[in-house]
Amino acid sequence: IPTGLEDGINYNQSDATKATLVLDAPFKDFVYVAGSFNNWQPNAAYAMKKDPSSTKFWLELTGLTSGQTETYQYWIVKQSPIANSPSLVKTADPYSTLVLSNYDDPYIPAASYPNMPVYPAGQEREVTVLKTGQTPYNWSNATNTFVKPNKDNLVVYEVLIRDFDANRNFQDLINKIDYFKNLKVNAIELMPVMEFEGNESWGYNTVFHLANDKAYGPAEKLKEFIDLCHQNGIAVILDVALNHAFGRNPMNRMWMNDPDGDGWGGPSSDSPYFNMIATHSYSVGNDFNHQQQRTKNYVKRTVKHWIQEYKIDGFRWDLTKGFTQNC
Repeated sequence: IPTGLEDGINYNQSDATKATLVLDAPFKDFVYVAGSFNNWQPNAAYAMKKDPSSTKFWLELTGLTSGQTETYQYWIVKQSPIANSPSLVKTADPYSTLVLSNYDDPYIPAASYPNMPVYPAGQEREVTVLKTGQTPYNWSNATNTFVKPNKDNLVVYEVLIRDFDANRNFQDLINKIDYFKNLKVNAIELMPVMEFEGNESWGYNTVFHLANDKAYGPAEKLKEFIDLCHQNGIAVILDVALNHAFGRNPMNRMWMNDPDGDGWGGPSSDSPYFNMIATHSYSVGNDFNHQQQRTKNYVKRTVKHWIQEYKIDGFRWDLTKGFTQNC
């Protein structure tokens, strides 16, 4: 595998016609990339290369069009799976920053997410959005020079976007910045905004920890809100649920115990991320094993993403009792 690549999409900074995909898939034999760029009919040219010195699969995509929205999945093959596990799994990228869902997207109002990419006809389950040549968000100087309030002096407003205002989206928060200022708070804590199952939730049933949930609006609107908060001296804290992930999560589906063969199930015994049974009494969803190095890497990558891409000032860690195998 070429050096310097991360799991997920690696955009070529000097050539917008190329992007390299990386998937860590221990115990798997073959991975194909199916997407809009090959009419969802992957041939041998879209079989990912397997690095002999690791468990990573990778493939460079070429011939892409700058600024054009593409969608893809991984089709993951295990020739001799363990009992009750599927031999073929179709899943979005675990490190997706934007996913489309045939379950949820038809019910998201256009007013909340204008011009939302369309889920590809004829496919099933979540797909990842890939788009080269994107223009980075133009953060204001207020964000670039923001000094966070001391943790001992925080006055925090916790907000569930779904219940804050009638339209249930980031724009509603933007429109009410004067309301937050008049309360004299110096921090706003967003309950989880990562892609969760369904469109109405507190957000703790997270599926894709790096992806913005489209029910609240596009990523640019969340960034606009964070930037506006910084312009008004308000820090933004993000609630993040990394004790667990729910059933649509790719790392769950890639190593899945599915005795009835319906495409849903909990973690299998060979999962490099999850416990088959939670080691504590507080768990919901599927319980991450935080002693596994891959889980540790996923947590670090999640934190890095929200700090670097969204300029988040801090985190509220949900259900930290689950971060140990010895609770």
